Amino acid sequence: MSDHSYTLTGATGDWEIVVGMEIHAQILSQSKLFSGASTAFGSAPNTNVSLVDAAMPGMLPVINSFCVEQAVRTGLGLNAQINHFSRFDRKNYFYPDLPQGYQISQFAHPIVGEGVIECERDDGSIFEVGIERLHMEQDAGKSIHDLDPDATYVDLNRSGVALMEIVSKPHVRSPADGAAYVKTIRTILRYLETCGGDMEKGQMRADVNVSVCRPGDYEKFAASGDFSHLGTRCEIKNVNSLRFIMQAIEYEARRQIDILEEGGKVDQQTRLFDADKGVTRAMRSKEEAHDYRYFPDPDLLPLVLDEAWVDGIRANLPELPADKRKRFVTELGLSDYDASVLAADKERAAYFETVAEGRDAKLAANWVNNELYGRLNKEGLDITDCPVSAAQLGGLVGLISDMTISGKIAKDVFEILWEEGGDPAEIVESRGLKQVTDTGAIEKVIDDLIAANPEQAAQVKEKPKTMGWFVGQVMKAMGGKANPQAVNEILKAKLLD
Repeated sequence: MSDHSYTLTGATGDWEIVVGMEIHAQILSQSKLFSGASTAFGSAPNTNVSLVDAAMPGMLPVINSFCVEQAVRTGLGLNAQINHFSRFDRKNYFYPDLPQGYQISQFAHPIVGEGVIECERDDGSIFEVGIERLHMEQDAGKSIHDLDPDATYVDLNRSGVALMEIVSKPHVRSPADGAAYVKTIRTILRYLETCGGDMEKGQMRADVNVSVCRPGDYEKFAASGDFSHLGTRCEIKNVNSLRFIMQAIEYEARRQIDILEEGGKVDQQTRLFDADKGVTRAMRSKEEAHDYRYFPDPDLLPLVLDEAWVDGIRANLPELPADKRKRFVTELGLSDYDASVLAADKERAAYFETVAEGRDAKLAANWVNNELYGRLNKEGLDITDCPVSAAQLGGLVGLISDMTISGKIAKDVFEILWEEGGDPAEIVESRGLKQVTDTGAIEKVIDDLIAANPEQAAQVKEKPKTMGWFVGQVMKAMGGKANPQAVNEILKAKLLD
C-alpha cells in the first residue's frame, strides 16, 4: 500500500486522505457480453442493438466466452486469484437507459478475487495497491439531454457492452497516487489487450471513494485490513480523466474536512464531479447492497473454469510493464527514468526494443525518448503514425555507435528520414556525410588554426575552457564531419600538454 501519506491542514489540525477506486473498463471484444451485437464506437444511435440488448420479451442472454477469457487474462495480469466458480446476479434498479430494469452483474461470486499491483509515481518511487475483486457486468445505454429542451433521448448502442469492474482496496493516500494507480491499471490493460483504455471514449472510467481521517488512524486499521471504522466515505461517479481524478479527490477531501471541523457529520453519498467548476455535488444517498435486491440470474448458469484452460491463458501472457521496466534497467543498463518512460507505453516499448536490438541501448533510449518523441509531439502524431520506422532509426543509431557519423550529422539524417524516407546508410553514403576519422586530416586543420591564432592558443593553457572555441572552428572547417572525440584529443595534446 502507499507509503506517501498526503496531509491536509484544517483549522483543528492535520487530516489524511483514504481512497478506494472502482475502475470500469470496457472489455476489448467485437461483440457484447450477452449478445452478438457490435461494440463499434461512434455508430449511429441505436444501430448496434439486438433484441437481447433491448430486453424484448422472451430474449435470453448467452455468455460471450471471449469476454470471459479477457476477464481471466486481466485477473492474471493483476496478480489476482482466479475463481474457478463464479456466478451472475441481477442488480435491480431503474434507469431509462437500462431496458431490462436490472443489470446483469456479479455480486457474491466474482470471477477474479484478491490481487496486488505495483504503481509508479512521477518521482520513480513505487507503491502497492491491493485489488479486492474484478467482476464482469453489462453496461447501460446512454441518456442524451441536450438534443431537446423537453425530452431525453436514449441511445442503446452501449447497452450490454461487457465491462470489468476492478475494485481496489483503500490503499491510495493522495490525489497523485490515485491518478498513478489508474494510469498503471490502464497500462496493464493495454499490454494485455483486454481494454483500449481511452477515457475520452468511455472505454475506462473510475468511481472514486474518498474519506478522511486523522494522522495515525489509518495505520491502526491497516494492519488488520479492517477499514470500516475510518471516516464515512463518499463515492464520486464516472470520473473520466487522470486530471479530474486528482481534482475530485482533493476537493472532496477538503469538503469533508470542512464539515467535520464545523462539528457536522459526513453523509454517505454518491456524488458527481463537475469538471467545469472543479467541485463535487450530491447525486443521491449511497445505496447498500440490499437496496439492489441482488439475486442469482435464473437465465445464466454459473461459470466453472477448467484449471488447464486458465493455465493456457497464463502461459500466453505478455511481459507486463513492471517486469519490462525492471528488465530495461538490469539487462539493458537504462536509467530508472528512461526505463519507466519506455515501459509505460506498449507501442513505445516495442519500437524501442527494435531500435536497440544489437545496439547501444542507452543511445537508442535517448533517441526514442528525446529526438523521436520530441518530433512526434511537435507534429501531434502518435507512434503508430510515425514516418520513421524502428528499423530506420535503429540503422541511424548504429551509424552513430560505430562512428560512421557524428551526433550532429545524425540529426540531419533523421530529418531526411522524416521528410523523405530511405535507408540511413545509403543516405550517408550518397550525400557524403561520413564522419572524418582520419587523424592526419584533422591534425592538419588544427595546426593551421593554431598557427593563425597564436594568442588564443596561448590563452588555452591559462583557461582550458577556452579550448571550446578551437573545437567549434575545427568542426566548422570540416563541415561538421570531424570525429569530436579525435578533435578533442588532438587539441588537448597540442594546447595543454
